[in-house]
Amino acid sequence: MSSPNVDHNPTHGAPHAFTSPEREAALTRKVLWKLDIHVLPPLALLWLANFIDRTNVGNARIAGLERDTHLRGNQFNTCLAVFYVSYIMVELPSNWVLKKMKPNRWLPFLVATWGTVTTLSGLVQNFSGLLAIRFFLGFCEGGLLPGIMLYLSTLYKRHELQQRVGIFYASASLSGAFGGYFSPCCDYVTMLTSLVHTGLLATAIIKMDGIGGLAGWRWIFILEGIATVLAALVAAIFLPADLPSAKFFTEEERAFSLYRIRQSNPVVSSAPLSEPSQKINVGSNDIEKGSETMVEIQQAQTMTTVYEEDEVFEWGEVLRGVLDVQVWLTAFCYMGIIICLYSFSLFLPTIVAGLNYSGEAAQLHTVPPYVPAVVLTVVVAIASDRLKWRGPFILIFLPITMIGYILAIVATSNTQRYAAVFLIAAGIYPCGPCILSILPNNSAGLYKKATTVALQLAISNYVPFVRGFVATFSYTSDQAPKYIRGHSITLAFVAMAWVFMAANV
Repeated sequence: MSSPNVDHNPTHGAPHAFTSPEREAALTRKVLWKLDIHVLPPLALLWLANFIDRTNVGNARIAGLERDTHLRGNQFNTCLAVFYVSYIMVELPSNWVLKKMKPNRWLPFLVATWGTVTTLSGLVQNFSGLLAIRFFLGFCEGGLLPGIMLYLSTLYKRHELQQRVGIFYASASLSGAFGGYFSPCCDYVTMLTSLVHTGLLATAIIKMDGIGGLAGWRWIFILEGIATVLAALVAAIFLPADLPSAKFFTEEERAFSLYRIRQSNPVVSSAPLSEPSQKINVGSNDIEKGSETMVEIQQAQTMTTVYEEDEVFEWGEVLRGVLDVQVWLTAFCYMGIIICLYSFSLFLPTIVAGLNYSGEAAQLHTVPPYVPAVVLTVVVAIASDRLKWRGPFILIFLPITMIGYILAIVATSNTQRYAAVFLIAAGIYPCGPCILSILPNNSAGLYKKATTVALQLAISNYVPFVRGFVATFSYTSDQAPKYIRGHSITLAFVAMAWVFMAANV
């Protein structure tokens, strides 16, 4: 048997065709451009739908949901809190399922399911019905964010990741704002811009009040739920399962895309293989080839290289993820960030209404604070990848949010309180992509990465019943318009996030 030239195989070593720096640079631009225009728009559409369906209950509240469903006391906050109980239950197992089901099928399935649940939210009549709907909504939505992070980490190199994560946070910032279309930006980065702010969208939809005998707030859920199902169908059509199956690549681009990911991502030296190997004698060396896997035996010493796509599940990888101290430090940091993020997004309409705005005016005044947040989110994401910084940007921007909460607490006028909202959003939104990019960058092995990414989110959501029990019960109607207790509690958690990130850095 003639000796094959392994170096010429683009799925194994550094291929001969890619050794020219000019050729590699050209292929890199082509690969990134095609990934950005084929993968990011459908994913950002899913994330936009996620954020809208999670937070539209705030708009429905000021449009009459509490009155029509006869909610009393803290029943509305209880319905918000139960969402996160089911949400955290599915984050980790969903990531384990992702490889078997393929992300281009599993993620749209989750979205279509919660879109159906959101539509049914428009039919609830009482506290029990709303409570059940919110529980099932959390159960369906919990797997999306960890799944997106794991999926992107298999398509992009480590220091290309945050720019793409920044797009989703930009879409979240504007989901209170605009449905999305994508335009090229900075050579290959695509940025979600918007057409209609959720506040603007809600303002338009509630004008349907009475049509079909339904209240305007019911139409918010029904129409946005249907739109979510349609978004899932679009994503299922366009998303590739993985790099080798991406139909938009040429053969050379497909080989190069896989090669560059393997050069960037850490490999695993002990995980079992998904298929048995076949040994081929190559001169003085033995090379075993399995499914996209190479084992080199040189000078009687064995070194096993198992690429992420060849791993099979084993509990040892899960344990490695659980014992990684960085998971816990970043999880507690992210907990503080999302307490602020979701308290802000859920209660911004209510806070604005407490500033003597009501109805349509309150909806419209929720729009402007998101604009600087979007700009900073994208700018910081680009700078973070280029400088290879994650934690330092968090340490810089969290104090801006702290200043915003301090201003909100001591404010003596509506103008000052509204100005504080701008600072809060501008500081907190850029931190999300930074914290979410740390573990995918630093976890070796697909199943360890799947565990660390999902565990970070599960811990941050659970302790101590965050995004549900803390974030929603911090702001109650008896505090309007100052919300001193809510602002103070959230400020404390933002400060906690800063401390944990400082420890991680």
